Amino acid sequence: MIDKHQATLDAAVQALHGRTFFAAFPENPSPEIYGADADAQGRAAFAAMRDKQFTELLQGEPQAWVGQEESPYEQQPLGIKYPFYEPDALIANAQSAFAEWRRQKPALRAALLTEALEGVKSRFFDIAYATMHTTGQAFLMSFQASGPHAADRALEAIAAGYEEQTRFPEETRWEKPMGKYNLALNKTWRAVPKGLALVIGCSTFPTWNTVPGMFASLVTGNPTIIKPHPKAVLPIAIVVAEVQKVLAEHGLSPYICQLAVDADDRLITKDLAENPAIKLIDYTGSSQFGEYIEGLKGKTVFTEKTGVNSIILDSCDDLDKVAQNLAFSVSLYSGQMCTAPQNFFIPESGVKVGDTQVPYEEVVQKLAAAVTGLATNPKAAPHVFGAIQNPATHDRVKQLAFDGGRSILAHGTVDNPMFQNARTCSPSIHEVDASRVEQFSQELFGPIMLVIKTKDTNESIRLAAQLASEHGAISCGAYTTDPEVKEHIMDEMSMAGTPVSFNLTGGIYVNQNAGFSDFHVTGGNPAGNASFTNPEFVVKRFTWVGFREPA
Repeated sequence: MIDKHQATLDAAVQALHGRTFFAAFPENPSPEIYGADADAQGRAAFAAMRDKQFTELLQGEPQAWVGQEESPYEQQPLGIKYPFYEPDALIANAQSAFAEWRRQKPALRAALLTEALEGVKSRFFDIAYATMHTTGQAFLMSFQASGPHAADRALEAIAAGYEEQTRFPEETRWEKPMGKYNLALNKTWRAVPKGLALVIGCSTFPTWNTVPGMFASLVTGNPTIIKPHPKAVLPIAIVVAEVQKVLAEHGLSPYICQLAVDADDRLITKDLAENPAIKLIDYTGSSQFGEYIEGLKGKTVFTEKTGVNSIILDSCDDLDKVAQNLAFSVSLYSGQMCTAPQNFFIPESGVKVGDTQVPYEEVVQKLAAAVTGLATNPKAAPHVFGAIQNPATHDRVKQLAFDGGRSILAHGTVDNPMFQNARTCSPSIHEVDASRVEQFSQELFGPIMLVIKTKDTNESIRLAAQLASEHGAISCGAYTTDPEVKEHIMDEMSMAGTPVSFNLTGGIYVNQNAGFSDFHVTGGNPAGNASFTNPEFVVKRFTWVGFREPA
């Protein structure tokens, strides 16, 4: 098993160091790559799971069967029921598997988990339709984000954990010259896992955000319990089933990796998180609950919370291309991405385009026109916007209003000919006064754009950096042709712990993060305390313990 996957692991480790493009799993769902029948088989597999019990997990007899997922495209329940276990049972099962898992060599753990990803790969289309009908992502995003991109992020975590656990020799002979003789010791070291791990998933990216922490804990020897959002269980349930299958096939306990699901009347996240046996917690979601997780004593915690992402407009070469890029960034998955831009800072004097100063109002109207053009494009819109996962997000867009501000573009619906009942919403655009910081200093999740007229670019930079430092930010976009302004933005936003994408106009958007190259979240501002996948993301999951005796 180690020999089978060693080349993949070596290439992944090399990619971590080089930060260049690397993808072990092709992102194009073409018949040439995945087979002529893969799409149809995945669609049929998803349809066959509806209105039935999910019986693939190897976790023993459940205490009940539960499920509350609903398709945002149909606004109808999926009807899938998952096995429910009380937290104490899940903890006991994980503890029973701890000894055998921690005693496996890091290389074997990494190989087994990489083998599991091969099983996940065979089910990318199952997972894609499961993601589509739990999150509202359009099909292509569902396939890419929950399939190949998530698998690459999982492999990234495996590779990082493998490297850090094999960085030092397992044993060595240590000699200290003492003149006429040497002191000699035989020394050995073990990478010792922290204990049981818990991963708390979110409703919008149920695999992409979950697998980094999941596989980082598993590869470092920690039995892991996956607690998905109750509205988005199926995509990660399939991943857990594939991991359990590989464990069982190799004589290991499936309890090393378990799925934990809420019942309608029994929410178990806090019970799991507060259990003394849980030593590691990964969390993606709201800042309020994230701060509760971060406040738990005796835990090593990795969080991704909410942030306020900004766009700084100073100068550019082609304003139309900039507007189109930004309109796509706001509209992609209806703004339901943690990296989606929200606050657009535009100087009152406008934006310099080449040698021409384009007035502020014209810049704003170009942005609004680009958004409208995309939302009303019958061929592109359904595949870009998808559907709204949570009705509360839909209500937020419809009800949003600001004292002293003005509405630039009202929200609308996005027609989807394949799903007439889809819950959709096009972006609304509101102008907010720069002095009313309280109005744009919180994340307004969903398709919402806030335009803030500033005195100049310096004020734009100051406000964007202030918001990131005080309230958190996961992404930032900036447009400038002035090298000094660019350096100013880099300096201020780096101190605010926020990565910046400069001058994007083509097929790359501020929303996107590439596995093995981009660090997702920095851990340097209130949007989260961790970054995947940097070394700290894995080394905090185990400790080095040494042993020595005279040679």
